[in-house]
Amino acid sequence: MPRPVIRFFFDTDSRMALTRSAALLALACAAALATAPAALAQKPAKKKEKASPAPDVLYAGRPDALRFADDLAARRGLDREWVRQAIGQARFLPQVPRLMVPAPKGTPKNWAAYRARFVEPVRIRAGVRFWNEHAATLARAEREYGVPAEIIVGILGVETLYGQHMGGFRVMDALATLAFDFPAAHPRAAERQAFFQGELEQLLSLADRTGTDPFALRGSYAGAMGLGQFMPSSWVRWAVDFDGDGRIDLFQSPADAIGSVAHYFQAHGWVPGLPTHYAVAFDEARLRLPELLAPDILPTFDAAGMEARGARPLDAGGTATAPAPAAAGPLALIELQNGGAPATYVAGTRNFYVVTRYNWSSYYAMAVIDLGREVAAAR
Repeated sequence: MPRPVIRFFFDTDSRMALTRSAALLALACAAALATAPAALAQKPAKKKEKASPAPDVLYAGRPDALRFADDLAARRGLDREWVRQAIGQARFLPQVPRLMVPAPKGTPKNWAAYRARFVEPVRIRAGVRFWNEHAATLARAEREYGVPAEIIVGILGVETLYGQHMGGFRVMDALATLAFDFPAAHPRAAERQAFFQGELEQLLSLADRTGTDPFALRGSYAGAMGLGQFMPSSWVRWAVDFDGDGRIDLFQSPADAIGSVAHYFQAHGWVPGLPTHYAVAFDEARLRLPELLAPDILPTFDAAGMEARGARPLDAGGTATAPAPAAAGPLALIELQNGGAPATYVAGTRNFYVVTRYNWSSYYAMAVIDLGREVAAAR
């Protein structure tokens, strides 16, 4: 039986009918069930709820979580008891911190294997169907925001296979777990924990403004939602009502998802007409590879500066109407490791860097770009 799709949207004309008292009553009932006899409170787990295993460990017993709730309520002007109830009824998900720990240093990366996960026949066929069905909307997004349809199609394909896999975790549980129990083993644990505390705050503020039950939302283990897997802060800042129905719905409205992804890229500096990358050739006698790789994905060198260090960007990366490497602005040498085989290299432009603002990984960015190109070619 297909999973019901949860609707989560802004109503730009009027506030949803759900009242605060009803929301408090629902949360109070949840609290009562949490303290009821086991035979009453524990229901058989459904397959789709494997992301939240029993027994439940609720954050109602965590003083630090409730202090955070009090502070959030005071700063945002929210009802204190509603925020405490919401955070208190969030569940700790033990598998989520494990998923956040990066692979140990020295673990070989493999671009060919990574690419094969996303640029494959099932996803390409689904992308062709999606593009054909929403061709007019994709064309309008490209006109209004300057972002090519193939980039939008690549994002939605890599993220959720065009809405087929949007995640089954309760977003409240995932964000609370990462806000209060982010793994200390992560190299940037303090920074990342602060980020997820901010996302939890954004989610509850958004739910309060729209009258949405925050526990009804499902998404990834990191709390991302909808076809484009927007985090709550991205939803607030960049989601748009692209179908014009007066509300933003990134779960059930492909048009809203398309427009929101395009708006996100425009806001992060997408340059219309600029390629994402160029092929690159090495002059081994002059190659200063460590120097070229030092800035990582940040565009730093112009074409002449890159060539002086032994890496020459090639026109083949662009199109007949796109800027040649010499006129493309700052570039970054992108290294994609292939396990024990030689690495793949490209010269990334500012637009390549913009794609990495969606996910800070050059492997992710190239998978998005390649999937979009393969879908375009298959059409």
